[in-house]
Amino acid sequence: MNRCGTVLSRVANLKFGYLHDFSGEGQSPQTVYEGAGAFLACQAPAHYPALSYRWFVNDFPSFVKPDGGRWFVSQVTGNLYLAKAEPNDTASYFCFTTIDMDISTKSTFSKANQLTVQPDGTGSAPAIKVRFPAETYALAGHTTQLECFAYGNPIPKLRWRKVDGLLPSKAGASAEGPILTLPEMTFHDEGVYECEAYNSEGRDKHQGRINVQAQPEWLQVMSDSEVEISSELHWTCVAAGKPRPSIRWLRNGQPLSTQDRVEVNGGRLKVINLALEDSGMYQCVAENKHDTIYSNAELRVQVQAPDFRSNPVRRLVPAARGGQVMLECRPRAAPKPTLFWSRGTELLTNSSRVTVTPDGILWIHNISRADEGKYTCFAENYLGKANSTGHLSVRDATKITLAPSNADINQEENVTLQCHASHDPTMDLTFTWAHNGALLDLEDPAGPYHRKETIGDLLIVSGQLSQAGTYSCTAQTVVDSASASAKLVVRGPPGPPGGLVVKNVAETSAELRWSRGYDNHSPIGKYVIMGCSPLSSGWRTMRTEPSNIEGNAESARVVGLLPWMDYEFQVIASNILGSGEPSMSSHTVRTQQAAPTVAPSGLGGGGGDRNELIITWTPMAREYQNGDGFGYILAFRKRNTPTWVVERVSNVESSRYVYSNQSLSPYCPFEVKIKAYNRKGEGPFSQIALVHSAEEEPTVAPSRINATALTAFEMQVSWDPVQHLSANGILRGYEIRYWRQHEREAAADRVRTAGLETTARVAGLRPSTRYHVTVLAYNSAGTGPASPKSTVTTRRPPPNRPPGNVFWKTDGSWVTVRWDHVKALGNESAVLGYKVSGVCFEGEVCVCRWICVCHIENARSKCLKEC
Repeated sequence: MNRCGTVLSRVANLKFGYLHDFSGEGQSPQTVYEGAGAFLACQAPAHYPALSYRWFVNDFPSFVKPDGGRWFVSQVTGNLYLAKAEPNDTASYFCFTTIDMDISTKSTFSKANQLTVQPDGTGSAPAIKVRFPAETYALAGHTTQLECFAYGNPIPKLRWRKVDGLLPSKAGASAEGPILTLPEMTFHDEGVYECEAYNSEGRDKHQGRINVQAQPEWLQVMSDSEVEISSELHWTCVAAGKPRPSIRWLRNGQPLSTQDRVEVNGGRLKVINLALEDSGMYQCVAENKHDTIYSNAELRVQVQAPDFRSNPVRRLVPAARGGQVMLECRPRAAPKPTLFWSRGTELLTNSSRVTVTPDGILWIHNISRADEGKYTCFAENYLGKANSTGHLSVRDATKITLAPSNADINQEENVTLQCHASHDPTMDLTFTWAHNGALLDLEDPAGPYHRKETIGDLLIVSGQLSQAGTYSCTAQTVVDSASASAKLVVRGPPGPPGGLVVKNVAETSAELRWSRGYDNHSPIGKYVIMGCSPLSSGWRTMRTEPSNIEGNAESARVVGLLPWMDYEFQVIASNILGSGEPSMSSHTVRTQQAAPTVAPSGLGGGGGDRNELIITWTPMAREYQNGDGFGYILAFRKRNTPTWVVERVSNVESSRYVYSNQSLSPYCPFEVKIKAYNRKGEGPFSQIALVHSAEEEPTVAPSRINATALTAFEMQVSWDPVQHLSANGILRGYEIRYWRQHEREAAADRVRTAGLETTARVAGLRPSTRYHVTVLAYNSAGTGPASPKSTVTTRRPPPNRPPGNVFWKTDGSWVTVRWDHVKALGNESAVLGYKVSGVCFEGEVCVCRWICVCHIENARSKCLKEC
């Protein structure tokens, strides 16, 4: 409040944050089967404002982690959800809540929630348990989150989509998580959103609508006004928002309504016959349920005798001969004064060349030299009188002497438009150019428009289609101006076609219709149709009928589409100057369903447990499914038998099938083939693949085992191989088991051979030790029976003392080395020889290395080596 009036501020609400403690009562223990889903309720205490929720296990701060999507903490309810329980989930769980109050935080946690997981769970299809509301109201410019979480075994995956359009890209990685996050909401984001949970057992969906609303926002506001007494005031306020804002008016903080001289009509305020007491501060208030906004303005009602001091008649008014001139008379006065003009002592009235308007403006037309002189405006109201005088000076008129000519160019070409003019030599002349009525900026050196020096010519650099139109040159002095215009035609690639619609959508084709776009002064030569689908990385050229679409066409058929696939299309026109911009994208269409046309790939299998036949394949990609209700048909039979066994697998993501039969022989060959099916029918069978049933352990042991000691630490084992027919599968190799005489066979060390070798060396043995050795055949199923054991004793160790008194001498290129013989002890093996090594140098450079082995028996020994 001040001497000008009173205004109201925005309403402020003050609330204190608080968070009570959890109740002292714990929840009942929960029991869940392994593989099933479960949830633990938080039951948060009273609080303000909103809480953030976490859970910890057994001890703080061991917080629950997402663990591949098994766990989810709802930030709406605070509940903890478990998609698939596992045995190690048995524990005590605590709900941990935190409140953020800007300058401080407060936290508290619940009593223990006991969860027990029992075994014997089974697989299950997804079931969505956390569902976002059917109607969600979001505020424009703010972030909105939707929660979705499902139980299931295997753990379900989640994906989001916008049912009535494309999912906003700003959703980012949240489009495949339990919380869809949409920042900076706009009205384009409004629509129906769907969360889908899926695993190998099935899928579940949930939909809900987001309605976007907005706080009030001013589109038009009032401004401070000074208005003369007894006149009228008109103010308008316009605000946008959703729901639509209501508007009310205040004067000096008090509500205004229609009465006496005041008329209030929504965002319009009208006050007639203004009086001094109407002066003050006015407020326009727009409000909806989201916010209230204010616009303020001051109204001053004036009372004043005529006064020219702040706005006198111009002292010198230049005018061009043959033209017209306007002289304004605008004194400050309230109420509005009576105005009239005189030239010298002559009172001016309306005539063929002179016009005096009611608001005091004097017009003189078809000016001549005789009109030069002094002109005086008189103003009068009941408070007084005043006048002001100006001098009219007549100058030569400005004329265009060289007008611009029409021009025709191709896109990217330069063109110059000429413009010359004559003018009064006592005045400065300037040139301006306008394009379709809009003034051009000729001072930007990086722009397309440039002024020629000293004259009015206009240079257009690298002309574009948008620069076609009418160019007007204006030669101007302070008293008059002259203009001339010319048209510029810019030829270029065609504009985008319009009205694109998709009709008659079939399994692999669709009909497109469009309307011709602007040809930009060069006939359209042909059209190209572009398309994109969820499987493509961008727009690509589509196959069409006809393959070449002529420029006079307005329809074509797109062929080679995938059945049961979403597509969007664009049309691009081209002429001899290039290809134009694409049309607006069509609405998304889905082709009709069709039976599969290709068989699954990667057919194979093998392995598994006893009496099983495992068949594997590569799941069919989305582009080959051709329809919903998709699955696989397997056919298999023992080789050289006539009857096929046929099985159906109804899950599109399946990649294996297990056939169990107690009569299955081990490693029995089967012929296998596979085909796909959907709601529309079945596809072709694949090529036949050969798959063997599960192997079993070999049934025969190797024979004629022979173990020979090579050194004190190594032995060699040999054996006769087993026949492949006895291997119950593919023989992978042999396993050698060996153990010391005083040890049990169960503690034997093991060495495996890779391949079909029948001899092997075993190292790392102990000297002078008796070993038992046995050999077993093995395949992928395991080892067969053990052979009869063989026995071997390793040799005694060599002496562990080096020779003594080593001496050497050189003789020319020979080196003679002598040493004392080493005598073996009773527990050591006899010395059979010595190995002597040496290095020869020239200066500091090594020129050779040598080794000599001497098999000698005398006590004094020598070794000679030529270097």
